[in-house]
Amino acid sequence: MRCAGKGLGTRCTGPPTRRCGRCEAVAYCSLSHQILHWRDHKEECERLEEQMEQIDILNEFPFTFSEEATVQVCEKQETRCSFLRKRGVHQTGMWLYECCCGEPVMSFDHSRLNNTWDLSNTLCPCNEPIFMLSKHLTSWKEYYEWRSIPLYSPIALLLHWPLTIYYATQVAGSGSWRPGINGKLHIHYLGPEKELLQLSVFSELHALFPNMDVHIDLIGPSIPQHRDGERIELCNYAHCLDRDCVCKSSIESDVHTNETSAVTLQLRRGLYHERYTDIAKDSSPHIVIAPNAGIAAYSSWLPTIELIKDMNIPSVFSDYCEEACHLGARCISSVTGCPLNIPIQLNPFRQPMVVENSALVIPCYSNCFLYGMSKWSA
Repeated sequence: MRCAGKGLGTRCTGPPTRRCGRCEAVAYCSLSHQILHWRDHKEECERLEEQMEQIDILNEFPFTFSEEATVQVCEKQETRCSFLRKRGVHQTGMWLYECCCGEPVMSFDHSRLNNTWDLSNTLCPCNEPIFMLSKHLTSWKEYYEWRSIPLYSPIALLLHWPLTIYYATQVAGSGSWRPGINGKLHIHYLGPEKELLQLSVFSELHALFPNMDVHIDLIGPSIPQHRDGERIELCNYAHCLDRDCVCKSSIESDVHTNETSAVTLQLRRGLYHERYTDIAKDSSPHIVIAPNAGIAAYSSWLPTIELIKDMNIPSVFSDYCEEACHLGARCISSVTGCPLNIPIQLNPFRQPMVVENSALVIPCYSNCFLYGMSKWSA
């Protein structure tokens, strides 16, 4: 938590213990900073007050560790580090960037794909599902039951990336893709960061989109220069730690886990509007997905939004909190003149651990809310 008036006038005088008396969603180090910030805060105050009433819903997860990962982290009784350490995955493999101990993504050598969960096979999806989905998943509980995983497993902290992709296709009205679009699904995925150390989790798309070839172009400035253009075939599910598990038999195999599906990732360095012409030479996307987009915070989004509108394809954005989505939606409407037809909504597959040290008292989660456009023009 930081002072909402930080950077306005004088330096902060101490910790932000003084909350706004109306919304209680922002806090200040002093009365002077609260007064200075009111010009910016008065417009959002009523919205934040309404959002604060939804805290219990934001923190609602089915896991046995839910209170530990939400309330206790918010109240600084627990940290991401302590949570991961208790489960034996602190600073290991794909979990490396899930706490403040992880170095910036750009500092790592991404040349070798980390393909293990660092968990036993009872705690992670390292093989094909026992049965195919008969209906769309709408909650973490349904997903865990389908994959026969106990609710004390922490894998949702990583799987929120592919599950958010899955859910985004549903809210964009793209459920018909399951059997269709010639068995192909092409996604442009904008602004990847920590996912670059967790790419193997996207192999779960084999199970989520059976009988389909899923191709994802991951495009953003965080992709290292030496990896620009790299193509990654996720032929198998990420592996567990158990030596005798059947998932080990496919480690050296080049065949797909599901013979009728494929998951391919293509890394593209740069901003979307600058790279689109080259990328589109291969094929056009069926949907654009931008996780934790922060559209209102970065001016570089403006030409990208204009481009996406001209493409006229479904586009889904996510962010850490409802207020960030509100600001992003307002920015999109201002630039394009198009009102949203995918309203701001809570993502049931948001990461089930709060973001530490956020600017708001309201709990923030990775991929917390979704919004966007299913179609830009008639």
